[in-house]
Amino acid sequence: MRMPNAHLNDPILQHLRTDYACLSLDITVGDALVSLRAKPPEGRIIYLYVTDANGKLMGVVPTRRLLLAPPEAKIADIMVKQIIAIPHTATVLDACEFFTLHRFLAFPVVDEERRIVGTIDVELYTDELNELSEPEIHERAYDLFQIIGVHLEQARASSPVRAYRLRFPWLTCNIVGGILAALLAGMYETELQKAVALALFIPVVLTLAESVSIQSVTLGLLGLQANKPSWGELMRKLARESITGILLGISCALIVGFTAFVWKGDWKVAVCLTVGITGGVTTAALIGVAMPYLLRLMKRDPQVASGPIALAATDMLTLLIYLNLAWAVL
Repeated sequence: MRMPNAHLNDPILQHLRTDYACLSLDITVGDALVSLRAKPPEGRIIYLYVTDANGKLMGVVPTRRLLLAPPEAKIADIMVKQIIAIPHTATVLDACEFFTLHRFLAFPVVDEERRIVGTIDVELYTDELNELSEPEIHERAYDLFQIIGVHLEQARASSPVRAYRLRFPWLTCNIVGGILAALLAGMYETELQKAVALALFIPVVLTLAESVSIQSVTLGLLGLQANKPSWGELMRKLARESITGILLGISCALIVGFTAFVWKGDWKVAVCLTVGITGGVTTAALIGVAMPYLLRLMKRDPQVASGPIALAATDMLTLLIYLNLAWAVL
């Protein structure tokens, strides 16, 4: 049963085991042992699941408890009634969270009426690692548990204070980026005074670049789930994204530049906007797609950090391109 990281969103029903051991609620330990010897389960026995006459899951009996209990004891008396079961609507990622949180060797999977439909055990994500070479094991294990860890961390952040502590540090990237952007604009105050229209269009220039940057970050994060990160893969991504960035930049730049020329009648402003937006959007696309890969290659968390860092870098570089063009043209 293989489970590469790209299959984390698979329905859990695609990975069920149906060779689990099941006991009736109303029998004794002795009856259970006789039944198991007469008809052994096909798979290995990790836990024995107890059901009523309608197939509803009522409890679980660890193998050790069954073997050590008196033969006359009732299964209902020795079973564990507090059952942790996975709903049949769950995904593979959800199941991995159960293993991470509860550290059991297997879990029953139940339908809406708590009827057991199968089980999931730790082979769900250990078989895949066993087939890899030693370096690959470390890399794939890191990828898998990082995705699980981020997912769990978000789920656990139910407290407003905890959510604040998780999210605020990364907002400082945007704060610092915004302050530096304002300082940059101040350094080019003379050029902006020569053509006030340049200042009017700064929000448009930054918004376009930031939008493309976030789109590229999202694509980069999705690519990390499907492919092993490497410098070669990053170079291929950058080559493709640069073409996309140039096309997006030119399309947006022509619309904004033409609008500025019709509105203000100043060809220099139109040139600054057209070239500045093209360069800014292209740069933003490259930053956005590169940031998740660079963070992963540096063993940092790309899920949390990519967006804020990419946006701050995008603002700075886009403004530098735009304002330096203004300085050169005006």
